[in-house]
Amino acid sequence: MIELAASFDAQLSTLAPYLIYLVIGLVIFFETGVILGFFLPGDSILFSAGLVAAAHNGVNIMILLVVIFLGAFFGDQIGFVLGRLVGRPYLERYDSPRMRRLIANSERFYQHTGWWAVVAARFFPWIRSFVPPIAGASKMNYYKFLTANALGALLWGVGITLAGYYAATLPWVKTWSYAIATFFICASLVSALVNYLRHRR
Repeated sequence: MIELAASFDAQLSTLAPYLIYLVIGLVIFFETGVILGFFLPGDSILFSAGLVAAAHNGVNIMILLVVIFLGAFFGDQIGFVLGRLVGRPYLERYDSPRMRRLIANSERFYQHTGWWAVVAARFFPWIRSFVPPIAGASKMNYYKFLTANALGALLWGVGITLAGYYAATLPWVKTWSYAIATFFICASLVSALVNYLRHRR
């Protein structure tokens, strides 16, 4: 990610500050809010944005962080709503025992483990684009999704950007995003295992 971020750093640094805010905000929004944006390099863009903010006097880090948080937050919210309004009716059109079983398993997963999954998915390229609409289609509790989405946007979007911002002077900061990702991924796996064992009993 560091090497790829360096290439984005060179490209972004030539833009005017308002264009930097706009480009980064749109990339983060479309990667998380539109399934077709799954290929966008969100992690590298975030880290690169931090590098640019540290080197570019015209870029305000606080404005950048707010733009990134809002892009990540509303992107997931849009994905969730689309999954609820469009994805669920689409799945229910295929009324078969196998589809009913898949929907029931998905609902059970998001009911018990969905909160951790939404947070942890932020740190997985591609997966973070698909989790919100699947959560919406699985009728995950809206307020549980809302809190998980906000925390994920903060830890992922703001966290990786700050890691890039401080990386030049504090090299150990580069490990922040990975430490956070490891914690939530492990917590998600443990929660899923516990709920699976409880369900078997």
